[in-house]
Amino acid sequence: MKKTNLLIFLVLPLFCLAQSIKLRGKISSETTLLEWADISVSDSEGKIIGRTTSKQDGTFEIDLKKGSYKIEVSLLGFTDYKNEIIVEKDTDLGIIILIENATKLGEVIIQSRKNTIEQKIDRLVYNPENNTNTVGGDALSAINTAPGVVVQNNAINILGKGTSRVMMDGRMIELTGEELNNLLKSISASDIKNIEIISNPLSKYEAEGNGGLINIVMKKGARNSWKNTITASYDQSKYGIFSLRDNFFYNKNKFRFSASLNGKTGYKYINEKLDMYFTEGTTKMDVMTKLNEDNLSGKIAFDYDFSENTTIGFQFLKDKSNPDFDSDIRIDKYNTQNELESYIINKSPLDRKSGNKTYNLHLITKLDSQNRKLSFDIDYFNYNSKFDRDFTANNYAPDGTFVGVNQSGQNISNQDIDNVSFKTDMEHPLQFLNLSYGAKVSFTTSNSDVVFFNTITGTPELDTNQSNQFKYTENNQAVYISGDKKVNEKWNFQLGLRLENTQTNGFSKTLNQETVNNYFKLFPTFYASYERNESNNFSLNYGRRIRRPGFSLLNPFRIYISSNSYSEGNPFLKPSFSDNFEFAHSYKKILKTSVFLNSITDGYGVIFNANPETLTQVITRENYFKGITYGVGEIYSARFADWWQSENSVYFLGSDIKFVNNINATPVNGLQIYFSTNNTFSLGKTTTLQLDFNYTTPYKSGLYETGYTSSLNIGFRQDLLNKALQFSFLINDIFDTSYLKDDVSVVNGVKQVYSQKESNRFARLSLVYNFGNKKINIKEHNSGNEEEKKRTGN
Repeated sequence: MKKTNLLIFLVLPLFCLAQSIKLRGKISSETTLLEWADISVSDSEGKIIGRTTSKQDGTFEIDLKKGSYKIEVSLLGFTDYKNEIIVEKDTDLGIIILIENATKLGEVIIQSRKNTIEQKIDRLVYNPENNTNTVGGDALSAINTAPGVVVQNNAINILGKGTSRVMMDGRMIELTGEELNNLLKSISASDIKNIEIISNPLSKYEAEGNGGLINIVMKKGARNSWKNTITASYDQSKYGIFSLRDNFFYNKNKFRFSASLNGKTGYKYINEKLDMYFTEGTTKMDVMTKLNEDNLSGKIAFDYDFSENTTIGFQFLKDKSNPDFDSDIRIDKYNTQNELESYIINKSPLDRKSGNKTYNLHLITKLDSQNRKLSFDIDYFNYNSKFDRDFTANNYAPDGTFVGVNQSGQNISNQDIDNVSFKTDMEHPLQFLNLSYGAKVSFTTSNSDVVFFNTITGTPELDTNQSNQFKYTENNQAVYISGDKKVNEKWNFQLGLRLENTQTNGFSKTLNQETVNNYFKLFPTFYASYERNESNNFSLNYGRRIRRPGFSLLNPFRIYISSNSYSEGNPFLKPSFSDNFEFAHSYKKILKTSVFLNSITDGYGVIFNANPETLTQVITRENYFKGITYGVGEIYSARFADWWQSENSVYFLGSDIKFVNNINATPVNGLQIYFSTNNTFSLGKTTTLQLDFNYTTPYKSGLYETGYTSSLNIGFRQDLLNKALQFSFLINDIFDTSYLKDDVSVVNGVKQVYSQKESNRFARLSLVYNFGNKKINIKEHNSGNEEEKKRTGN
């Protein structure tokens, strides 16, 4: 409590400046509330003295002094709203209705739409629906098209920042790695309103995620209407994948309801190669896998307005997958003269089932006319996975003669994760600053067991040395406070502090081994922005973050990948921390330049240990490095012609990583260049061509040296039936060069080169059909917009 009081004591003097009058309002179309509308207020001489954008619920707020002003509201796709106002005290303009328009360009009529990229002081907002190549795709592929975001090897990274956590509608998804990716693949891209890339999150968000946060904002139904969207798509690579998705929205009076059902069936081809250069000769592993992509998921959500000030809502998501696969593994062993000495054939089928359930109950209430708002969230999350893998590795002579069984076994693993959390947030506007504060408690339990049977004799025999039952609990308590103040027309500041207290306990029942790690940490955040003029805006921000190990990484026992390669967890893994600094300049909201630096301590990651004596590979996780990553990024949005919209980004990245653990390796560091361009061509009023390209140079960072990647994607979309029906065709990764290649590490003097090629090159055919009713008959006393229209401008 003393620390919180001290924080307030330090923060308040920075904001206790001249008192101001607040001008408030809400922006809406005839059917729905509007986000990102630009609101500007100018004096009698036409000088802009206040500017802001509307929030997700359409609201806005500007600090002014007494006087007469002109207000202008603009949003791409709508007719500008202009009015004259007199401000003598705090004023609420009510709801301002914007009217949709269309721009005529010669014989081509292009319906205006929201910008693909919106740049905010603390985040970048990406609208994937503008990109034709996301039609028929899923949330993971949509994230991968966002500027400055790369998805590779089961990791979602904000360039120059590191691995990012993912939220949905502001609520953290309690999954990472492959499990997170599988969930995102079950969400339709057409159900996404926008994607927020938050490189340095505010203190109100969890401090988890060195690479910042990616928030997926889902679409909401328009007021007093219903809508249904059906999406069917077929992807053809080596194997085919068929998807069928249905999204339904209903909104009437005080009630809002949405539901979605998504199904997918088919297979994906994965090819992995690993070369290990031992002194005795080279060992080459080639793995060909046919992965089952069957998935079924659904979502139900509703909100109800008990009154004008209070809303309660519920959301339920369920996902079920059966990602079985069959792997054909061949391991060739060569002598020092590069002659084949022997080889191993390993047939390795996997039976796997996984699923998750998410429940959310929330309440939002506006306490008074001063816009004090209180919200409560209760969340429950469950994830379960069952893993059963049989493998038999047979030895063969170079001429193909069977020599004997190298290894035969059955690996069974089960994991069950439960998480329950309670969160409350308070928005507390004061006369001299906007204050917000809140608290969250979270309780997580992970139960996992690994059982290994030796089947070399034909009769399964339990191997207790390679079997384990492991329980992990993690409890977290957090409080935060933040204040933001617009000092004048040019300067805006925000300070925040989050306190997190964490208790973890890992217990191996088999080893009778307990690992306890309790820690109390502070996570400060700071933002400052300076608007020099209408064209130039500068910002500086800082934030401290934490990256906690995934639950499966903490289980100390091994899971076999092949007969001479296995992965094992580490119960002693500790969280890593990062201090993130960024300076940015925005020019006319079309060009953003950012310079950033991240300092990492207790960094952990995967180490591919090679044992020269046994010619085996052991994949472990260790806290083994510290250092900095840094870079410069440019994001440029341009309309080169009425029919050509282009989004471009280029990043220059570097690292200086040092090893703090004796892993018998030497760090490598270097520079990396990343470039992407997404281009949308309007070929007519209903026809769109999309051309996207990205390229990453080879780079070195820490333990790994990685080869280049690139991807060229071409998409075509045709709108029919007044845009009710959409037909699209996509060729993704035309030259098949977007996979992880030449990933080199040298540990224990053994050079290892790894590559992983998935079905990134594919052709997709999609059909999207929209139907519904824009106006539902409603009772007169609940007439929605009509009463609010009368208040416009009053």
